[in-house]
Amino acid sequence: MYPAQFDYKRATSVEEALALLTEADDVKFIAGGHSLIPMMKLRLAQPEMVVDIARIDALRGITEEGDGVRIGALTTHAEIAASSVLHEHCGLIAEAAAEIGDTQVRNRGTIGGNIAHADPGSDLPAALIAAGATVHLQSASSTRTVAAADFFLDLLTTDLSHDELVVAVTIPSLGRSTGCAYLKFEHPASGYAVVGAAAWVKMENRQCSGAGLAINGVTATPFNGNEIAQSLVSTDASDDRIAAAVESVQPEDPMADVFASADYRAHLARVFAKRALVSARDRAV
Repeated sequence: MYPAQFDYKRATSVEEALALLTEADDVKFIAGGHSLIPMMKLRLAQPEMVVDIARIDALRGITEEGDGVRIGALTTHAEIAASSVLHEHCGLIAEAAAEIGDTQVRNRGTIGGNIAHADPGSDLPAALIAAGATVHLQSASSTRTVAAADFFLDLLTTDLSHDELVVAVTIPSLGRSTGCAYLKFEHPASGYAVVGAAAWVKMENRQCSGAGLAINGVTATPFNGNEIAQSLVSTDASDDRIAAAVESVQPEDPMADVFASADYRAHLARVFAKRALVSARDRAV
């Protein structure tokens, strides 16, 4: 399969990349290319121009910033999975990144490309929502931030405008006494999550003082279960309390395909939500 004809240009700065957006009606950025290239080969995407941003060093790196961590958009999944900074402040993101694809994908794929593509079976979006992350966007004239919980709008659709670029993601530090877990039931052929659950639980003096939960793979956008997880606060977060809480995980319009029915996905969402929360609690204790 071959893509439709397109122009190719390489940008050396964010400003140059954004300026190139005006040179054609349909421009796509490429970094790792693991999502865009297959779509172009299938003619599901037919951009007039592809702008290579993979060599913009300003978009790379993981740094402590205030009470959290900033991840540049071109930081690879392998770098995220191995980051000591993330393991200290928000291990949930590192754990989810370690579950993405295979070695080749993790060494080339980037967090910016991953979330801009917004595949429902992708691992990072749910982890970012559970952790309360913020997405940083930039256009030629302005910058803005969007909560990860509001960034994913529909299947392969985000709040990213046609004239914007994802430049970074920031994650608040979850603090000490916090356990994290990302668990998934993956499709045996693709490795994508049929269902994945990202959770964190903070335990202090045998009481839950904070918790987060999000689920991917079940619906077109990640299921935000943070309010459900917050119901554990000021309790002992026992197995019974977690089991009762996850009964509220009732995704609307769960997806269905030849591998997993809608009802099966909805059932797995509750199963994996419970497992992730229990695992996160145990790690916190």
